[in-house]
Amino acid sequence: MILDLLNKRCSVRSFVDKSISEEVIDRILEAGRLSPSGGNEQPWKFGVITNKELINHISDIAYHQHWMKEAPLLIVLCTMIVEDERGGREIQKRRFPSFAGEIDHLGKELYSNLNMEEHQTKIAGTQMVLAALENDVYSTWISYFDVYKLKELLRLPENCIPSEMIAFGYTNNSIHGRMKKSVEEITFYNYYE
Repeated sequence: MILDLLNKRCSVRSFVDKSISEEVIDRILEAGRLSPSGGNEQPWKFGVITNKELINHISDIAYHQHWMKEAPLLIVLCTMIVEDERGGREIQKRRFPSFAGEIDHLGKELYSNLNMEEHQTKIAGTQMVLAALENDVYSTWISYFDVYKLKELLRLPENCIPSEMIAFGYTNNSIHGRMKKSVEEITFYNYYE
């Protein structure tokens, strides 16, 4: 079943004027809630945006991606910044020992913004996309937006960074998955040769 959904999944940027029920939204959020995170910290907040005026404003903050205005639902995946004392920098220094000195000297805000991907909102978002697709709701990831303007608009606290957004909706367009590379093209066993 999961492979069927993965084969069906594609980015959709044209949505019909049909709202998504609270029941389906709850299922999407539950899929995100159940996703794995490093140390089970679950360092995220999910902003559920259904207000059309707010969606219009967010599309402008996303560098005028006007197709977003058709989406009946945006979910903003936010990363809650974990304090350095919790070991974030130490993990990165061990992963990239040749950059340990540079990692130590990065300012807190810059380090937190660069390190936000480490907090796995993409895993939660991927699970949300699949849960939506089970209900014939398509989606598109949005990474191109002004983080600080979105943070201000949504009144996010200082320790909360909008990492990604996903637009969800129904479509009348005929859906064609994109060609993917073969398993042989993307796989190596034991050593890359």
